[in-house]
Amino acid sequence: MRIGYIRVSSLDQNVVRQHEALKPLNIERIFEEKASGKNTNRPELKTMLDFAREGDTIYIESISRLARNTLDFLNIVEALKTKKVGLVSLKESIDTNTPQGQFMLSVFAALSQLERDTIKQRQREGIDIALNQGRPYGRPKICIDDKFVATYKRWRAREITAVEAMKTTGIKKNTWYNRAKEYESTKTR
Repeated sequence: MRIGYIRVSSLDQNVVRQHEALKPLNIERIFEEKASGKNTNRPELKTMLDFAREGDTIYIESISRLARNTLDFLNIVEALKTKKVGLVSLKESIDTNTPQGQFMLSVFAALSQLERDTIKQRQREGIDIALNQGRPYGRPKICIDDKFVATYKRWRAREITAVEAMKTTGIKKNTWYNRAKEYESTKTR
């Protein structure tokens, strides 16, 4: 069976390009998800790996769609190899059903890991430079104003619900609880 796997990292990204790449291959079953490739903890990936049987071939648009880290990628490939399932990456022209494809697979997996590590290194260098120059980094400090404190006290006194407190302050749920936690920690100092 010809199986397709399509992945983008976030909900606002589009999968059309990957569908178009797989269309001429007469794929019989496609597994699709919008999740980060930083690890293999992805529901559709797991479902696809369980679904694939001996003799099947999985088609991906590129290696980076399957995994972003060399170890994860090679573990997935090894799991497929154990099940006697082939893998074809269109962008890199790799077919694990051939010895040349297996070799190229290892090379491209290493390059994908290098790319991810380089991005992380550049990010770390940028953060260090910003911090050394005294520039702020990350999210701005939580602002706890008088309106928040008054609303917080009413909420703690059970005069209003958390939902009412959030509406009063115009703060979303996670932010409300984060500010409440921050406020509580400043009171105990």
